[in-house]
Amino acid sequence: MPKPSHLHPADLHGFSRMTVDAVAGLTDLVEAMHHNIASTPTPLGKPPAGRTRGITGLVYSSIRGVTRLVGGGLDMVLGRLVPLFGEGKSSPEREAVLAALNGVLGDYLEASGNPLAIRMSLRRKGSALQLDKNALAAAIPNAGGRLLILAHGLCMNDLQWKRQGHDHGAALARDLGYTPVYLHYNSGRHISTNGREFSGLLDALLSAWPAPVDELTIIGHSMGGLLARSAWHYGMAEGRAWPLKLKDLVFLGTPHHGAPMERGGNWIDIALGLSPYTAPLSRLGKIRSAGITDLRHGYLLDEDWRGRDRFARSPSHHKTLPLPENVQCFALAATTGKQTGDLKDRLIGDGLVPLASALGRHAKRSRNLAFPESRQWIACETGHLDLLDRPEVYARLKGWLAGSD
Repeated sequence: MPKPSHLHPADLHGFSRMTVDAVAGLTDLVEAMHHNIASTPTPLGKPPAGRTRGITGLVYSSIRGVTRLVGGGLDMVLGRLVPLFGEGKSSPEREAVLAALNGVLGDYLEASGNPLAIRMSLRRKGSALQLDKNALAAAIPNAGGRLLILAHGLCMNDLQWKRQGHDHGAALARDLGYTPVYLHYNSGRHISTNGREFSGLLDALLSAWPAPVDELTIIGHSMGGLLARSAWHYGMAEGRAWPLKLKDLVFLGTPHHGAPMERGGNWIDIALGLSPYTAPLSRLGKIRSAGITDLRHGYLLDEDWRGRDRFARSPSHHKTLPLPENVQCFALAATTGKQTGDLKDRLIGDGLVPLASALGRHAKRSRNLAFPESRQWIACETGHLDLLDRPEVYARLKGWLAGSD
């Protein structure tokens, strides 16, 4: 069996495209700064329009032209060579790098046709499942009627559910008889785009499942929980079958009302744009993906972002999507503090998601999510990623799904 590889031939093709685009983008940024400074504007105000002229403009134009020429040649050569080598098995390290890259730049990778873009799939042990009854029976010979789907968070992948030797999916299979399947997706795309596709995959999975499905459970970590809520909405709107099978939906550190880190990034964009001297630098902040900007307020639907400038400063205007009806929904939050109720909980919670956001609580009553008190739990002295392996977290998870406290 071939050894897992840290680098595939297609990666060279993908990275070469990124490099060419990065050089062209950096050239534009430097030229914009040069133009603004040379135009001697006031320290504050709107940057002057246009590009540099004369010899200076010719230099920048030449750099862009050579970059496009070299990039086009590389793209043509690598595009012909890569298919000749085929694809090998991917190492966990490569999977982690691709997941992080897709989280930050995933929408750009997809839009540019870059081979580094992750295609959504349902996987087991890092291999995509073919959604065909015979293929699933061969891949999962012990498939049972209690189906468990695990959806990872931003910049992560399905293999990272295993942390410090523990995997919630494998443990629940051992203790409660679930059959786990892991979602793998490009977390840089819009949450609603991923949610709609996730809904379609779930329908296809249930149709091809080799055993009668008695119940479906979804566990979403961080962004994965938002995907599940979005998928439910589109599944119901499109009349799909899988929502009727959904029994339990568990959120682990899910930012239902957004994450302060992205809101902080938005403020930096605005601050950089206040001066013509720094305005070009705001372009660097705007390379972050649609998936990241969706986390500012927790956008779940197409209409939350469509037709809007996702980098513009704006209050949360989106529609509040209620929790799925007739489904047991659980919220498991974390705080790095020794106890709850202090300023740290409100500001950083588990380091990335504040407690109120993870528990679906909001200052506006209309935006509150109706998690019953018995289906909320807070893990103290626990970070965002610690939710994946802490014994006390798993004990609570297991108790909930077993129907006991």
